[in-house]
Amino acid sequence: MDDALASPELSVDDTPDEHHFGSFAAEHLSPTWPQRAPWGTAQRLRAWQAEALDAYFGMDGPDGTGKGPRDFLAAATPGAGKTTFALRLASELLRRGVVDRIVVVAPTEHLKTQWADAAARVGIRLDPAFSNRHAAPSRQYHGVAVTYAQVAVKASVHARLTMDARTLVVLDEVHHGGDALSWGDALREAYSRATRRLLLSGTPFRSDTAPIPFVEYHPDAKGIRVSRTDYAYGYRRALEDGVVRPVLFLVYAGAMRWRTKAGEEMEAQLGQDNTKDITAQAWRTALDPHGEWIPAVLRSADKRLSEVRAQVPDAGGLVIATDQTAARAYAAILEGITGEAPTVVLSDEAEASGRIEQFAQSESRWMVAVRMVSEGVDVPRLAVGVYATSAATPLFFAQAIGRFVRARRRGETASVFLPNVPILLALAGELERQRDHALDRDSDGDEWDAEEDLMDAAERDEKASDALTEEFTFQALGSLAHFDRVMFDGKEFGQLAVPGSLEEEEFLGIPGLLEPDQVHEVLMSRVSRQSRHRSAREAREGAASGETAVEPAPPQALHRTLKEQRQLLNSLVGLYARQTGEPHGLVHAELRRICGGPAVSHATVAQLQARIEVLRRRVHS
Repeated sequence: MDDALASPELSVDDTPDEHHFGSFAAEHLSPTWPQRAPWGTAQRLRAWQAEALDAYFGMDGPDGTGKGPRDFLAAATPGAGKTTFALRLASELLRRGVVDRIVVVAPTEHLKTQWADAAARVGIRLDPAFSNRHAAPSRQYHGVAVTYAQVAVKASVHARLTMDARTLVVLDEVHHGGDALSWGDALREAYSRATRRLLLSGTPFRSDTAPIPFVEYHPDAKGIRVSRTDYAYGYRRALEDGVVRPVLFLVYAGAMRWRTKAGEEMEAQLGQDNTKDITAQAWRTALDPHGEWIPAVLRSADKRLSEVRAQVPDAGGLVIATDQTAARAYAAILEGITGEAPTVVLSDEAEASGRIEQFAQSESRWMVAVRMVSEGVDVPRLAVGVYATSAATPLFFAQAIGRFVRARRRGETASVFLPNVPILLALAGELERQRDHALDRDSDGDEWDAEEDLMDAAERDEKASDALTEEFTFQALGSLAHFDRVMFDGKEFGQLAVPGSLEEEEFLGIPGLLEPDQVHEVLMSRVSRQSRHRSAREAREGAASGETAVEPAPPQALHRTLKEQRQLLNSLVGLYARQTGEPHGLVHAELRRICGGPAVSHATVAQLQARIEVLRRRVHS
C-alpha cells in the first residue's frame, strides 16, 4: 500500500457517514491510485479531474442542472487517473442523493479487485466476489465490481441490480462492450435502466466498426459516424502536466530468412520498403524465439533496465508476447540473460492476478505476459517494455504502451523496444493523437492489422494445390538484429549499430530520470557521441591488421527502395531482351529459376538485387 494513501482517510473498520461522501474521504484519494502522484503534479485532484467533474455537473440531465447527464464519456490517456476521477464522481453522486448503488464493470478479474480496493479508500464498499448466483449485493456493500464476461453470461442478474436501486454504472475501458455482439446486447439489457452511466476509456477506442453500448455517434464532415466524447485528456497534455512519463521508442531492425508455405526461401530486412505480406512474415520471423533477433533485443532491453534501476531501484520490465508458447520461450531466454526467473502471466485466471500483484509489490526485474492480459497488467513500476507481439491495431498499441507511462515521481522515463515495422512506427510517432471510434469504414484511413494480413495470406495459400499446402509450413530460418534508431516526440535519433557495441550503448545508457524537456537535449548529445564512436571504430578498422579484434561493423544502410530496384531490374530486362530477342516474361522466369524467390511484385530488395547482378554480368558480357 502506498504511504500517500495510508493516512488521514479511513481505517478498515471506519464506517463513513454518507453525508460526507466527496467532501471528506474522496478528496484525499491520490490522483493516481494505487500510487502517489508525481511530486508537483497534484494536491487533491489534478486539473483535468477537476475540469471533468465541472463538465459533468455543468451538463443538464434527467434530474435537471447540477446533477449531471445520464451518460458521460470520459477519455483519458492510460496512467492519468481515471479511477480517481470515477470514484470522486461516484462519491459526489452518492452525497447529492442522485444514486444509492455503484456498479463497476472492468475488463479483467485483476482490475475488478483493484477497483474494489480503490473504492474502499473513499468509503465506497464494492463486492468483487459478487457472482451471477447472487440476487443482490450483501447489505454491507454499496455495490459490486464485475467483469464484462460476467455480465455477458447472465445479464438478467445485473439488470435487477439497477432496478432495485438508483444505480451508477461505471464501464471501465468501455470499448470492451463491443468485443462481441452478445456482449453489447448483454450490456444493454443489464444497464439500459441505470440511473447514471459513466463510460471510461483510454484513447483510441476500437479499431473495428462494432458499436459500443451507450456511446453516442454523430456523422462527421464525410458522413462517417464517430463517437462523441464528453471530456478528453490526451497523452500530449498529460506529458506537459507531468502526469505521464515521456516514452523513448528504441527501434530494432535486422535481416530475416524464412520458408513460405509454398516452400520458397525468402530473405528481407525488417523495416525496409516491403509489401505487407513480406513485412508480416519478416516480423513473424523476428519474433521467433529460436532466432537471434529476440535474444539480442532482450539482452539490450535488460541493459537498459539496469541503467534505469541505477536511479530507480525498483524499476521493472515487461515483455508482451503473442501467445503462451512464445511467452514461455522468452521467459527462458530472459532467465539465461539475468539469472533470475521472470514472472510469467499467461491468462486472466485468478492465479494470474496474484502473480501480477506479487510482481507489482516486489523488485523483480522482468515479467512476461501474453498480449491478451496486457490491459490487466497495471504495475506502475514498469519502466522498460519489449513489444514482442504481432498485434498492430491502434487500440492494442495504445493500451500496451499505457502499461509504461504511469508516472510515480518527476523525471521518470519509459523505454519501449519495438521491431522496425512501419505500422508500429507510425503508431509510435502519433502517440498523442486523439482518436474517435468510427462506425463506418473510411476507405482512406483503413488501419493495417498484421494478423489479418497473415490470415488473408493463409486463405490465399489454401486456394493453391493440395500438394503445396501439405508439403510445407511456414518456418523461420534465421534472424539477426541491429539497433536502428530512437524515436521520441515524433523525431528520430541515432543510426545503425550492432547490439553490444559502444554505438548502441550510448542510447541504452540514457539516464533513467529525466525531465521531459531534457530528453531531446540528451538524445542530441548521444547522437554526437555515437558519431564519434563510429568514426573511431572506422579508423581502427582501417588501421587494424588481420589479427586485431575490432567491433563488428553495422549493416549497410539500404539506399534504394523497392520501387527503384524494380525499375532498375525492368530496365535491365528490357535491355537484355533487345539483345537476345527473348520475351520479357521468359527473362524474368529464368532469373527466378537462377536466383529463387517470388515474382517481382513480391520480391525483397535483396532478391531483386541478386537478379540485377545476374543481368548486369550478362549484359556486360
